[in-house]
Amino acid sequence: MSHQTGIKANQELKSYFGKCRDGSIRVFKVSIENEQLTLAAEEKAKGSWEDDYDRLVTSLITEAQPCYLLYRLDSKDSSGAYYWMLISWSPDDGPVRQKMLYASTKATLKQEFGSGQIKEELHGTVKDDVTLSGFRKHKKNESAPAPLTTREEELAELRRSERSVAANVGVDTKHQTLGGVSFPMTDAARQAVIGMADKLHTFVQLRIDLDEERIHLVSSGDVSIDKLPSKVPSDSARYTLFNFKHTHEGDYMESVVFIYSMPGYSCSIKERMLYSSCKAPLLSDIEHNIGLEITKKLEIDSGSELTEEFLQDEIHPKKSLHRPKFAKPKGPPNRGAKRLTKPQSSP
Repeated sequence: MSHQTGIKANQELKSYFGKCRDGSIRVFKVSIENEQLTLAAEEKAKGSWEDDYDRLVTSLITEAQPCYLLYRLDSKDSSGAYYWMLISWSPDDGPVRQKMLYASTKATLKQEFGSGQIKEELHGTVKDDVTLSGFRKHKKNESAPAPLTTREEELAELRRSERSVAANVGVDTKHQTLGGVSFPMTDAARQAVIGMADKLHTFVQLRIDLDEERIHLVSSGDVSIDKLPSKVPSDSARYTLFNFKHTHEGDYMESVVFIYSMPGYSCSIKERMLYSSCKAPLLSDIEHNIGLEITKKLEIDSGSELTEEFLQDEIHPKKSLHRPKFAKPKGPPNRGAKRLTKPQSSP
């Protein structure tokens, strides 16, 4: 839905996009003037992003006049580029046409600035919405769970009971469940998965020690999508957790993918059976006990399958808008001509 209005950044703003990323600019204001996105104001950084926030943001917004603010955060991505927050200011008492114009042009601004660098978005209609406390309230509400139905509350209570039972199981415990054989993770492996849940790294790989019957850590850290295929061995099975950072329809997204790799019959029968049986209990432990949300679970034969296009298609499958028409089956061959029946005359 980008370019709905046909309004794009003028040449001055496009040039500015490349200059504002050096870390000196804290925030800049973009307005729509003469049917173009235009740089309206800028402010330098003086302290941390939280210290600068209220002083700079509230000074740049104007009553009854919509605008965009791009505010630089202090965090960076794996390449060292700063993340930004996009603030959409659309006051309640602003002109309706202006508010609609800004709303339908936001996707264009994100695309031209680089949606991958926009980590946070905030929409405000009153000044309290765009203060630092308003932003924190927005983040709290965003992470709050939706109200549960009676049935959902019962299921939640059941899960809490299951986790309570699981917490009493020792580290060295092995037990047979309906989901498969459960082997415990070593302390190093568990801490690596917890670190991934806390966003300390983007990659964790695990292996099963067939003799110890425990799940060990192979490696963890930050791995880019182009390096991911080389991390999957071609002669042994592995469990891999990967935080796939990408954009979809103009929005920045992070999706944790669980990858079960099994390179065919180069592995022993015992190895294939144990990896297959341990997968479900391991996933249950990661999701329910550690709390790492997994977006997609994949099974592959080779690391070469793990391209950016493949992960995009798996996480965001394309929907077919055209259904094939039903083809009426043909009748049996050589069935002869249709039989004509003479209607009976009434007596």
